[in-house]
Amino acid sequence: MTRVFLALALTLFAALPARAAVDIQEVTSPGGIEAWLVEEDSIPFLALEIRFLGGTSLDPEGKRGVTNLMTGLIEEGAGDMDARAFAAARDGLAASYDFDAYGDGISISARFLTENRDEAVALLREALVNPRFDEDAIERVRAQVLSVIRSDATDPNEIAGRAFDALAFGDHPYGTTGDGTLESVTALTRDDIVAAHQNALTRDRVYVGASGDITADELGALLDTLLGDLPEAGAPLPGPANVALTGGVTVIPFETPQSVAVFGHVGLPRDDPDFFAAFVTNAIFGGSGRQSRLTEEVREKRGLTYGVGAWLANYDNADLLVGRMASANDRVGEAIDVVRDEWAKIAAEGVTETELEEAKTYLTGAYPLRFEGNAPIARIMVGMQTMDLDPDYITTRNDKVNAVTLEDVRRVAARIYQPENLRFVVVGQPEGVEPVN
Repeated sequence: MTRVFLALALTLFAALPARAAVDIQEVTSPGGIEAWLVEEDSIPFLALEIRFLGGTSLDPEGKRGVTNLMTGLIEEGAGDMDARAFAAARDGLAASYDFDAYGDGISISARFLTENRDEAVALLREALVNPRFDEDAIERVRAQVLSVIRSDATDPNEIAGRAFDALAFGDHPYGTTGDGTLESVTALTRDDIVAAHQNALTRDRVYVGASGDITADELGALLDTLLGDLPEAGAPLPGPANVALTGGVTVIPFETPQSVAVFGHVGLPRDDPDFFAAFVTNAIFGGSGRQSRLTEEVREKRGLTYGVGAWLANYDNADLLVGRMASANDRVGEAIDVVRDEWAKIAAEGVTETELEEAKTYLTGAYPLRFEGNAPIARIMVGMQTMDLDPDYITTRNDKVNAVTLEDVRRVAARIYQPENLRFVVVGQPEGVEPVN
């Protein structure tokens, strides 16, 4: 799938310790930029996580891949520094900046020492506000993107995910990869890249999480320095994506000894009252980190795959319940039958009390390593903001999990698992698997 980032966000929340001692301050800069802060001065270090909503979904028609290409160029020279000079300045400050584009956003992760904070922020500001987009850098990064596109065209996992997205979302931007195509990326000009920068990195849809050695007043000043000169608004965000999946099987022939299958149908919105019940239910059915029903039935009992799972994939404009597995060509048909049977079984019968209690214990258990450190805290806070969660979510989340009853699970399982709408996309040479439209 091409939008793994948000699918993993919920997994991250699932791994929070039972009671995380995190004091979140809501900060508004003098210029009106909002952020969440966890102040921690025991180590002279700051982690910043910045998210701009929109991402590759903002690509104009005929310019698919431009936001991704632009994001790859942000630190390839800025202001009066070319790519080499910028890298030298960054390394000289012992700072790190990571930039990533996905279907719903652009994420920027920055890490630097307190003693170098002003210089590191000034350098990052140049990258965000005054990227050079030099022609030699454009061609170098374009070549890298084109190499990824060519590689993905021969990867059955990518082929399956993209075909599933196309069936699910049609003409919506979610229906095609944000990397673009060989043709679209080759045709992009510097003017296209400059326009994508102006459209995507704007103040009206920025979210910030900061964790480390900084006060609220210092963070407010930092935000205005770093982001205050960005455009106020950019291109309009895309509208809702209609999930057009229907039940059946799509087979894409591909020469490989092992078939890849992506399967699923429409899911449940993150703000639905039944979301936590659905979240717990799917942890039992197909979640990772514990022995799920799918793992037990498909892998352990029958040895049909090395790994299988399902998850609630909540995007900004659509929601899916989706899964993935790989199996030998001569056994994938049996694996599909087992998944389909288990999908129908949980919809009809729900789960047992023992399964529910084990899932709650796991989901509320001690996984502090995923929440320790400034960088994970900053990422979590940005994810919470983009999901419209309150700062107290960290301390109340496990209460919501524990409040899920067996009746809740049975009701929600009947609602969210829809065997009649379950679509499989299989890439490989599956024996005995016939397409069903």
